[in-house]
Amino acid sequence: MLAQSEGNYAEALQNYYEATRLEIDPYDRSYILYNIGLIHTSNGEHTKALEYYFRALERNPFLPQAFNNMAVIWEGTTYSDRGEQAILQGDSEIAEAWFDQAAEYWKQAIALTPGNYIEAQNWLKITKRFEFE
Repeated sequence: MLAQSEGNYAEALQNYYEATRLEIDPYDRSYILYNIGLIHTSNGEHTKALEYYFRALERNPFLPQAFNNMAVIWEGTTYSDRGEQAILQGDSEIAEAWFDQAAEYWKQAIALTPGNYIEAQNWLKITKRFEFE
């Protein structure tokens, strides 16, 4: 099953790369780049995923899902990356910096869609990184 999944991701990536070559509309390109980021996230390639999320946001700064996915990568609760890894390695200063970056991305996602990302809002409250009215 894993090999089939990897094959599907590889095929999807090829299709999305081809779409980036053909699509000229920045808005449509933003979603293509976002989807490439999703695949890299699913494959555990977080640095590549962040690159594609950034590229998507350059073309369309109104993609709260991209901000959310970037925050999750920086914070680490889902993907055991960045902040959580720094804590496990005993580097609380680096962890705090990564958590602060995650907070900034979540604030942007929440600003775009205030009723969404309730778990992120709770995390921001618990960690005292953002006060909600």
